[in-house]
Amino acid sequence: MTDSDRRTGLTVTHRRYVPYAHAHYAGDLVDGAYVLGLFGDVATEVCIRTDGDEGLFASYSDVQFRAPVHAGDVLEVEASVTRVGTRSRELSLQARVVCRGARASGDPAAAESAAVVLDPPLVAVTAVGTVVVPPTA
Repeated sequence: MTDSDRRTGLTVTHRRYVPYAHAHYAGDLVDGAYVLGLFGDVATEVCIRTDGDEGLFASYSDVQFRAPVHAGDVLEVEASVTRVGTRSRELSLQARVVCRGARASGDPAAAESAAVVLDPPLVAVTAVGTVVVPPTA
């Protein structure tokens, strides 16, 4: 299998509301592990689509926390296959804030339940990861 494999370029996207129960820090900040968990979810779907198996996350070669994630945000999490090996798949991962709750938006006049759509979305976390799947029979 090579980079010209038909699976290269496959992209899977999930969206998730970040509940306030996941806020661990002042300002309703959410820890970075929350987004890494979402990367695992989207990587699982990639493995199912490419190989018919949930696969396992083997490693990250790069993780960049670029902007904060707050409770009340809506995240769009994307995984794209960049390389296909015999049993490994390298993924480019990105988490973007597409909506932000009023508490984190900084508008003191906004209602507590208000939220805004971010256009363009805010790139919060990027990563490169490797998943592995069982050998084919």
